[in-house]
Amino acid sequence: MATQRFGVRGRVRGLGAVAAAAAGVAAGALTTLAARRHALEALRVRLEHLERTAHSQQHTNLANQQRLHWELLSKAIDDPELAEVLDLFEAPVSTKQRRQYLYANALYTNALFYYRIGNISREEFFGYIRGILQNPVVREYWYATRHQRATIAEGSDEAELGRMVDELLTQLDEADGDEWWVVGEPPSP
Repeated sequence: MATQRFGVRGRVRGLGAVAAAAAGVAAGALTTLAARRHALEALRVRLEHLERTAHSQQHTNLANQQRLHWELLSKAIDDPELAEVLDLFEAPVSTKQRRQYLYANALYTNALFYYRIGNISREEFFGYIRGILQNPVVREYWYATRHQRATIAEGSDEAELGRMVDELLTQLDEADGDEWWVVGEPPSP
């Protein structure tokens, strides 16, 4: 009998050792999981920081581009010889019309950049454009530059907004001019 008791004790000790080993493996696995979770969290935080930095850089690039665009247009508006370089309109225009068209381009492009950087919503862009399209010179400019917009890549913000303006202008042309501020369906958010 004594031998049998020793065997049971040995088995109990063996089971204790196995349980201890299993507990050690489990603790190691939990430690590894905790370390991986910490590493994944650190990567997530880093990725968010990089995304914010990239977004900020994109806004900076857009702002620089807008400044450069305005500087170039200003030079062309002030100098008729430089303005001739930008005369890409469908029909010949006078010097006065060219300057007005360049300024209309600056107004539209400014609104486009404001939209792109998030300073205005698509609805606010629509409302602003609806307002400036009340000016006959802006309408003439929009018609005169139709072929240029046709070259803009499909699916881009600029192409989509250009189509929206085209549709709005058609609706404004067909509507009663006394209530222009209610013409067109503002885009849904």
